[in-house]
Amino acid sequence: MKIGITCYPTYGGSGAIATELGKELALRGHEVHFISYALPFRLTKYVENIFFHEVETSTYPLFEFPLYSLALASKMIEVAEFENLDLLHVHYAIPHATSAYLAKQIVKNKKLKITTTLHGTDITLVGLEPSFLPLVKFSIEESDGVTAVSRFLKEKTLTNYSIEKEISVIPNFVDTDVYKKASINDCAFRKHIAPNGEKILVHTSNFRPIKRVTDAIRIFNIVQKEVPSKLLLVGDGPDRSECERVTRELNLTDSVKFLGKQDGLVEILSSSDVFLIPSQSESFGLAALEAMSCGVPVVSSSVGGLPELVKHNESGFIAEIGDVERMAKYTLDLLTNDKKYEMFSQNARNRTLNNFDKSIVVPMYEQHYKNILEQ
Repeated sequence: MKIGITCYPTYGGSGAIATELGKELALRGHEVHFISYALPFRLTKYVENIFFHEVETSTYPLFEFPLYSLALASKMIEVAEFENLDLLHVHYAIPHATSAYLAKQIVKNKKLKITTTLHGTDITLVGLEPSFLPLVKFSIEESDGVTAVSRFLKEKTLTNYSIEKEISVIPNFVDTDVYKKASINDCAFRKHIAPNGEKILVHTSNFRPIKRVTDAIRIFNIVQKEVPSKLLLVGDGPDRSECERVTRELNLTDSVKFLGKQDGLVEILSSSDVFLIPSQSESFGLAALEAMSCGVPVVSSSVGGLPELVKHNESGFIAEIGDVERMAKYTLDLLTNDKKYEMFSQNARNRTLNNFDKSIVVPMYEQHYKNILEQ
């Protein structure tokens, strides 16, 4: 198949999954064309059968705001016709599905199909704005196929937009050959961060308010009073300054490490003991999945798709949003019981291997494509 993929190329779960999917499809012999305004951040080296087409926006002074949606549709038309694409796979309903619909109406290849993957905030936040709601509903209904990354997101979409269209649930996935716990002897990073054998808690996100990163700091504040430990905060975003303020306020500056955006996540996760994800909303929780694949138990809030990923009292623990004390209690339970910790660690790894490995999920996308093309 010849597949065009459009995603946001910057840091974030949707861009990561779209890129990893494209790489796996290319390895399986499909021809993949990424269409976006920048090279996806996980497309770090040459892969045979993968091509990148940059969307350029006009700087004409009459247009006060860049017309990205139209520029994207124009590039989709160009690539679809020149490369004879079979389908466009867009990640996020707006503006990508809207641009794809416009491209399909104009393109000369009338067999071109569109499938849209819903990832979260395009449905639960941005798309619910009154000015966008009709556009999101239309774009979803006019797609030839629609997938959602969790049952939660599927139900939310059907309810919020009164959509009767069939939506397939295809979860996020991870390469378990890459995301796996490194040998203790290989963890120089851990020895550097915790030279005295401290336990390590970790959180990764884009530091938006919805991620409640300050809750992770408050959880850690309780934990470190009982167990010598360090907290690693990976990522960057609008709430970082507030997180740094809370860290200073709680006198934790020596124990909380702000690592910023990092590419070497496997080494960081392999060095960690517990992954904290106290989000207010999480349609799936790719960061938690990557941690689980490295054998790191997860302590999370009970929102969105997280309960579909984290099995309570098996591969981690789940608590209500904002219940910092309970999350801290769960974390301490894991850190002070070696036998229980080892069981949870193995359960986390096994759950990833048995349900979310690329070898299981990528074929689901291939079958989804075939079903659309046969319509």
